[in-house]
Formats: sequence, C-alpha cells, structure tokens
Amino acid sequence: MRQTLFTVTFILALFTLSGCDISGPERQRWTLAADGATTFSLSRDGRFALFYSAQQGIVLWDLQQNKKLADLGSQDPNHTTVTNSAISDNQRFAITATAQNFAVWDLAWGQARGLWSVSDAVIRDAAIANDGQQVLLALSNGKALYVHLGNGRRLEFLAHREKVNAVALAPNGHYALSGGDDKHAYLWDTESGQIIYQFDHPLRVNRVSLQRDGKLAMTADSGNDAFIWDLTNGQQQTALKIRLRQQNFSSARFSDSGELLATGTPSRRVELWRTATGERQGYWQAAVQENERPGSAVVYDVAITPEGDVRSASSAGIAQDWLSPKDTADSEK
Repeated sequence: MRQTLFTVTFILALFTLSGCDISGPERQRWTLAADGATTFSLSRDGRFALFYSAQQGIVLWDLQQNKKLADLGSQDPNHTTVTNSAISDNQRFAITATAQNFAVWDLAWGQARGLWSVSDAVIRDAAIANDGQQVLLALSNGKALYVHLGNGRRLEFLAHREKVNAVALAPNGHYALSGGDDKHAYLWDTESGQIIYQFDHPLRVNRVSLQRDGKLAMTADSGNDAFIWDLTNGQQQTALKIRLRQQNFSSARFSDSGELLATGTPSRRVELWRTATGERQGYWQAAVQENERPGSAVVYDVAITPEGDVRSASSAGIAQDWLSPKDTADSEK
C-alpha cells in the first residue's frame, strides 16, 4: 500500500510540474492535414498557412477566412517530399524545398516561378526575401547559399566549418543570419559576403531568427542556451530563461516590435518570451494527431498576430491560436 501511495503521489507531482503550467486554452483550431504534414509555415501575421502533405501536396490556406486559397500540387515531377518552407515577410512569396531542390511561389497568383536544384548537398533550411528573387539555403556541406534568382548572382558563405542547420534572411535580402554544427552563428552581408557579427555557442546552433526591422537576432543551440542579440552593437541583450534541462527549438519568430519572441519545439511546446528580460510570458502544448500513440508533434512554425495572439503550426497538420496570458487574466476579472 505504501508503494502504491508513493506511485500515485509521484504521478500527481509530475502532473503539477508539467500540466498546470499551461497559460491558457486554445482560441481556435484548424485541422488542415489529418494525416500530418512534413512542413507547415505561417505568414508573419499568422493569417496564411502553407503546408505539404503526401495526400494533398502543397496547399495555401487562409486561416482568417478558413478557406483553401490554392492547391499548388507537387513541387517536382517525382512528387518528392517537401521538408522546408517559408513565407516572405510581406506575404507575397514563398519558398518550398525538398532535400535536393527548391521552388519559389507567387502566392498572389497561386503559381510557381521556377524550380532549382542543388546537386552537392542536402537542403536543411530555406528563407526568402520580399522581392521573391533572393533566397537563402542552409546546406549540409557547411555552406549557406545565397542566390538572386533575378540576375543569377550566387554567393556561397563559407565561414561555417560544419553543416549549416538554420538560416534567416532580412526582408530586403541584404542581411543573412546562419547557424551551424560548428557552434557559431553569423550575421553577414549578402552583397559582400562579409561577416558583420559572430555569435558563439557551447553546442551546435540549430535555430536562428531575425527581427524584421533588423534590431534583434535570436540564436539557439541544441543544449539550453538561447540568446537575444542587439544588432546595433552585436552584444548579447539577454538569454532566455529556459526551465527545461535541455530544450531544442524547431521554430522562432519575433513580434513586429521585437518586444516578444514566440518559439516552438519538436516536443509540442509553444512559448512566448519577453526579449528585454528573457522571461517566459506564456506556454502551451500543440495538439497531436487523433488516435496517435504516443502523441507527439513538431512545432514547425509560430507567429504573433496583430492582436497579440500566439499561433502555431505543427507536424500533426494542425494550426492553433492560443489565448494569451493577458486575455486569460482579462477573462477572469
């Protein structure tokens, strides 16, 4: 009997630590790919969603109106699985990528602008500028590849000594941020290829993000370090006060003002942070596919809506809008 009581007490203690920390319920849910998605991107304001599933191909969805805008189909004739995607800051263009090729899409017209291949490496991440012509790829061969599709200019950034895991590109395409297995992240100029700042980590860097006005950057490694950098001087502004012993980020995005940062993890966690202090402002858990055991979901993308809500999109093929801590407090008054 004592053993049984101890076990029950232990389980309740775990529930207290993990379950009661949730900041609030979901406000809305969109199940767009019932069989799951291999990539799922949100627009900056969280209104539009772009995802790929084996059953549907590439699909563009308007979450605000809750309607499909376009069936874009397969990326290539071989129906290769799309593993990365991103929507430009101005919501006009998107990039999707398989392991070996990438496509650029004009979302206003719902059509592809072209398909390009990479022969010497695996594409690990991708970003696109507002003009739909400048793209940035993270490659497994240690290169961050910048390409201007309009004039054919190609720049291979070679500062990384091991594979590049994550990239971010400024809306105007002039500045790039890359992070890799060599434990470094670099902010660099896409015109000259020159390094502007180097950000060092104790472990491999697997997630980076740029604030849209170029004021801040975020870099995170595979351990427990995630830093906010002041890009006016290259100095660390703060470190996120992460509560887990080890936490990887699969997605990150600044609010327009840069005051907040939303993040997602491969283990369903969706969080909101204050960039000035590194304090966590909210925490939620993304939904899993129905009847999936054990239940898990990778949070592929996050966004902060104009109303201040946090929105997430996951490998379960589900987008969710979360009741913010402020809204929760207001509703309890």
